[in-house]
Amino acid sequence: MAAIEYGEYRRYDAVGLAELVARREVSPAELLEAAIRRAEHVNGHLNAIVYPMYDIARQRAATELSGPFAGVPFLLKDLMQDYAGVPTGSGSRAMRRHVATRHSEVVRRWLDAGLVVFGRTATPEFGTKGITESDATGPTRNPWNLAHTPGGSSGGSAAAVAAGVVPVAGASDGGGSIRIPAACCGVFGLKPGRGLVPAGPDHAEHLSGAATDGVVSRTVRDTAAMLDVLARNPDPGGPYLAAVPDTPYVELARRTPPRLRIGFTTRSPLGTPVHADAVAAVEHAATLLDKLGHDVEPAEPDIDGVALARDFMTMWSAQTAVTIATIKRNTGARDREFEVDNRLLAASAHTVRAADHAAARARWNGYTRALAEFHERYDLLLTPAIARPPVRIGELTTPPLLRLGGELLLRLRLTGPLTRTRVWNEQILANLAPVPFTQLANITGRPAMSVPLYRTAGGLPLGVQFVGGLGGESTLLALATQLEAEHPWAEEEPEL
Repeated sequence: MAAIEYGEYRRYDAVGLAELVARREVSPAELLEAAIRRAEHVNGHLNAIVYPMYDIARQRAATELSGPFAGVPFLLKDLMQDYAGVPTGSGSRAMRRHVATRHSEVVRRWLDAGLVVFGRTATPEFGTKGITESDATGPTRNPWNLAHTPGGSSGGSAAAVAAGVVPVAGASDGGGSIRIPAACCGVFGLKPGRGLVPAGPDHAEHLSGAATDGVVSRTVRDTAAMLDVLARNPDPGGPYLAAVPDTPYVELARRTPPRLRIGFTTRSPLGTPVHADAVAAVEHAATLLDKLGHDVEPAEPDIDGVALARDFMTMWSAQTAVTIATIKRNTGARDREFEVDNRLLAASAHTVRAADHAAARARWNGYTRALAEFHERYDLLLTPAIARPPVRIGELTTPPLLRLGGELLLRLRLTGPLTRTRVWNEQILANLAPVPFTQLANITGRPAMSVPLYRTAGGLPLGVQFVGGLGGESTLLALATQLEAEHPWAEEEPEL
């Protein structure tokens, strides 16, 4: 079997690799070994892959594969994307004994498309943070600067794609978890709209419909082709019959977009500071859009961002409480096997009355209507993807003394009074301050993407976000393709 050099492997995106396999210019086994060699070369630096599946992948690569991505190496996020017979760790020590008994629907669709899965990528525990620093698996690092985060919660996938291990990898987004790591790692990330990608068979939808599976990729066409794989056919057991265009997304992505009306803002919806580089990233994008003939002007939806953040966290904390309780019931895991931050988050959910939770969920409609009114005037909303450049590893870690204090409060069952204080609410908002722009698209179920158009003076990527209207995936993909032609980011590669 001939060895494929890394430079040749890295030159192609997933669509390109699939074309090589289809023409029998390379075999799936040769591609897999190239991906494994690259993974072994860089993973010691990055900690992007936390569960290798090399033997499973080699057996699969030796079979006859079919589908649009037949023979292309692929990585799954180690959260929700279950592969039968393989552990799904979810970034948690409590889940180390959990072995999936069946494939998630998205995994089944990826396998039906011919992909060769050879590992699972790092995530923070239960995907609850915008950094990927799990107590169970350790910190994952940014290929562009190992001292910095790749973002989260799909940080392992974004780091692996940026480092050339794979051209595209599985990801998911419940509050920005595709767009944040894409912005940090200089890759492309699209969060599809609500109901487009199935969540079954174990779930009807994730996070009350706020979360969805997807991918991070080096090229726009890979993401578009992956969306065709995930969204083209309905899930008979799912709650929605999504309106999918008759024309494939990969074709729609190639079409030149019409002259678009784009409103942009650099103001944090929480009223918290936005770094000068994040402002510069949006201004740079606005200039490029104007050059391409689009109408760009300052504008933003009429939404109370602080209220939205609180309502988002009400749902998020409740889901964390349900997740921890379910794992304890099913596996016998003990409290100490869960991270203190998530145990405190779960404890806060128990202080919220059912009626208050229902009221918070009902307010999502108001945010969605307000964003729809914005989209009556503008095709897209442009914002920073994150409010500051990627933070340093450990910068957002809860200090040891606070962890000890949290443990004590949990043991004494005194978290109730704490989580009802103004200090607690202010801390929740402070944790969202580095990533205040992404939750809007999750709450409203609208598609949104992070596009890698900017770098800091220190060379760190800093993406910008576009939020589309209902069914706006094709508009986003077409614009991204146009921007990619002007600024071919896939050619940029970190020096590892």
